[in-house]
This record gives sequence, structure tokens and C-alpha cells, in this order.
Amino acid sequence: MANNMNNAIAANLAHIKAQAADLQNILPQAPYDGPEPAAAGGFAQRMRDAVDSVNAQDHAAGQQMAAVDSGQSDDLVGAMLSSQQASLSFSMLMQVRNKVVTAVEDLVKLPI
Repeated sequence: MANNMNNAIAANLAHIKAQAADLQNILPQAPYDGPEPAAAGGFAQRMRDAVDSVNAQDHAAGQQMAAVDSGQSDDLVGAMLSSQQASLSFSMLMQVRNKVVTAVEDLVKLPI
């Protein structure tokens, strides 16, 4: 069971690395032309979407764990994987938040 979980985590990590590589290929081709229009979303909307996504993952993992606890489901491995995925997503979101806060603090400290 632990081997299956390790394999799933390794597969998720490989998927994330592939997405990061895809972003590296896309970003240099899209020059920055100034602020994004409000209709396109922007950073604030993307952060809201990320928070909503992490919240949905946590809610789904909680439902799966509750189903296993109540005996409605016997998919303990799936519930544990969902829980770990939600935990990793939350940790990643917190790291992004910390980086944004640090960047804002650095901007505030800049001399005018």
C-alpha cells in the first residue's frame, strides 16, 4: 500500500515538473505588454481560483475520509491519496502566498 502511495506521489511530481517545463516554454514567447485587462482575470483572480481549487480538493478529501470512516467506502488508499494531495496543494499555496508577501514587503522597503 505504501509503495502504491509512493508511486502516485512520484507520478504527481513528474506531472508537476512537466507542467513547469511547459510553462518555461510558453513564458519567453509571451512578452509583457503591461497590466492585464480586468476582464482577463489577472493575478488576484488567479489567486482566488487557486484558493477555490485547494478548498475544493480539501472538501473532496474530507468527504472521502468521512465515507471511509462511516463504512460507506472501503477505498482507504484513495482517501489517503486525496488527503495527501490536498495537503500538498495547501502547502504549495502557502509557499506562493509567502513569496508574494515577501515580494510586497521588498517593494515597500524600496526607496522612492
